Amino acid sequence: MKLNIAVIKGDGIGPEIVTEAMKVLDKVAFVYSHEINYKEVLMGGASIDAYGIPLTDETIEVCRFSDAVLMGSIGGDTNTSPWYKLEPSKRPEAGLLGIRKALNLFANLRPAYLYRELSDACPLKKEIADKGFDMLIMRELTGGLYFGERKTVTENGIKKAVDTLTYTEEEIRRIAIKAFEIARKRRNSVISVDKANVLDSSRLWRSVVNEVSKDYPDVKLEHMLVDNCAMQLVRDPSQFDVVLTENMFGDILSDEASMITGSIGMLSSASLNDTKFGLYEPSHGSAPDIAGLNIANPIATILSASMMLRYTFDLDKEADDIERAVNSVLSDGLRTADIYTDGTTKISCSDMGDEIAGRIGK
Repeated sequence: MKLNIAVIKGDGIGPEIVTEAMKVLDKVAFVYSHEINYKEVLMGGASIDAYGIPLTDETIEVCRFSDAVLMGSIGGDTNTSPWYKLEPSKRPEAGLLGIRKALNLFANLRPAYLYRELSDACPLKKEIADKGFDMLIMRELTGGLYFGERKTVTENGIKKAVDTLTYTEEEIRRIAIKAFEIARKRRNSVISVDKANVLDSSRLWRSVVNEVSKDYPDVKLEHMLVDNCAMQLVRDPSQFDVVLTENMFGDILSDEASMITGSIGMLSSASLNDTKFGLYEPSHGSAPDIAGLNIANPIATILSASMMLRYTFDLDKEADDIERAVNSVLSDGLRTADIYTDGTTKISCSDMGDEIAGRIGK
């Protein structure tokens, strides 16, 4: 298969971790007889330095005509970087918001998986952590409260702020379809999270999700109120497979889920549109304080590349191989600085990429 991938290495540690992910992808291509064509473009701070803006039309077009985008971290030190002396619309993160809008990336996927070898870093009780968990939070990314009309007014001498939470049935339907399709690649279970006991938008959400579920009789559907879901994530995260929810709830729940894994350096993510196209990136930031030191953890980016193979290219076997290689490295006690503990072996960012690539196809 020919894979056309746009590459945005980004800022801070971004170039280092993306380079290692590309190393692993190249090994996958060699072992499984695929051809990868990379096209590198700039976004974020690197684009500001080169072009004066965080996102150019050229970058958008290259990404649009690629099969997928592999991206590193965007941004810098908000206290010292000259990028953050610019108006908000010209700062690095504006590029990320811009590309999501330009490419219609409405479905955000955030896996949360507890590696047995890293279970001591999990903040939950040992008896809970020992059960393990492997969930994927699917967050609607372009609608809801964050994108509704908002205003602040003064009425009778008192300030009042208004934020509007709006969803159409089509916005709900398309994210629900994605959730059920992806559940078929996992364990055939969807828990849809809402606040249907209070909000009209949630009642519509639940109604549309129920309609969509009729086309997926092999996938089990449950509904859960958001406050209960927040509690259940720390009480028994092993019960979750695919968690489907709206924008604000997903923002909060995905951060909660990331914390119980014990290390954000291990967490991948994807943002998809209504085709197979997706933008794949690590969940963590650009860590400018360690940029260039070759000590960053590339595993989140490598796992993002695995998600790309699975969800954009339907190369499940190859994706499984990357995930198996990551598990193998951890089982052998190899660690980057952020996940190092006594009794394990500390290795560099590039060495971690070498070790994972070396296990592909074995």
